Amino acid sequence: MIEFEEYKQKLQAMKPGLEELERGLGLEGARKKLRALEAEASQEDYWSDLERSREGQKEMSRLKSVIGRYDSLRRDWEDTLTLCEMALEEADGSLLPEVEQGCARLLAAMEAERLSTLLSGPYDSRNAILSFHAGAGGTEAQDWAEMLLRMYRRWAERHGFACKTLDYLDGDEAGLKSASLLIEGENAYGFLRSEHGVHRLVRISPFDSSGRRHTSFAAIEAEPDVELDGEIEIRDEELKVDTYRSGGAGGQHVNKTESAVRITHIPTGVVAACQNERSQHQNREVAMRMLRARLLKLKEEAFHNEMSGIKGNQRAIEWGSQIRSYVFMPYTLAKDNRTGYENGNISAVMDGDLDGFISAYLTCAATGNWASK
Repeated sequence: MIEFEEYKQKLQAMKPGLEELERGLGLEGARKKLRALEAEASQEDYWSDLERSREGQKEMSRLKSVIGRYDSLRRDWEDTLTLCEMALEEADGSLLPEVEQGCARLLAAMEAERLSTLLSGPYDSRNAILSFHAGAGGTEAQDWAEMLLRMYRRWAERHGFACKTLDYLDGDEAGLKSASLLIEGENAYGFLRSEHGVHRLVRISPFDSSGRRHTSFAAIEAEPDVELDGEIEIRDEELKVDTYRSGGAGGQHVNKTESAVRITHIPTGVVAACQNERSQHQNREVAMRMLRARLLKLKEEAFHNEMSGIKGNQRAIEWGSQIRSYVFMPYTLAKDNRTGYENGNISAVMDGDLDGFISAYLTCAATGNWASK
């Protein structure tokens, strides 16, 4: 039963990684903090300060999630190792598929948790707002922007994240001119901030009757979904609010009343729009969240520019310099220009297999070892 011996060695080799992961996640401190918050929540006057109690509940939920995922991972490792040892003792080859699946599941889960230890930004734990903008090139670029939107929807589904369309402007013949998605899940922004920038497509265009190869560009903006908590001060007199009838692909996007809202922040020119909620009030509320997220990103970028300047990799996220290329023809390859990571299975990438790109980005961000300077 040499296969089981090999898997037993692999499983035993995972133990130091699990212990390192426990330290990286700061679980000892997390457990202490959770106990303290639970003790605080049991006090009689806990709910007298609604803001404090709300933040406390949110933090408890986050800590329970982190601790629970690690404890589940540890139990899964112990169960798989026990199963492997039992199969060896009883020479039961029928258990091999279950052991194989268990090892693969453990490796994937450990990598996901390892990535979470690299998320140190103040807004990494927040939901993410992704905005899509077709570049020059008409229908071809607009179709590419819609392909990217689908790709990130599939990525969100793979990770159990909720995905909601906030705004959608149809392309002239196909695809989209612009759109915004809200992706809800723990660390969504921390993972997706790596996707901010210009994405380049090379393929034989289905819209070209001559079958020529085309290069198209689309830009993605990744922003944290920040709550209305005073982090960014916005005065009413700084806003221009327009209402209009919503439109888009499919009857669910169309309204007979002017419920869609577009808000312009006059001092900066930043614009946010939402049309997919049921009422003008709800659309305005979501548009304000998007506007606040964009102004927060501007504020952070201005701070970093002032303190140290934007160098190398940072320049690569601006319009006009692609962060990643997707080649469908004459060969198939998706390659990130910042990290050097590549994947030749372009179909899997377009179906949401982006974890390798995200992992490479977070690792480079943590170490400073970028492929392009």
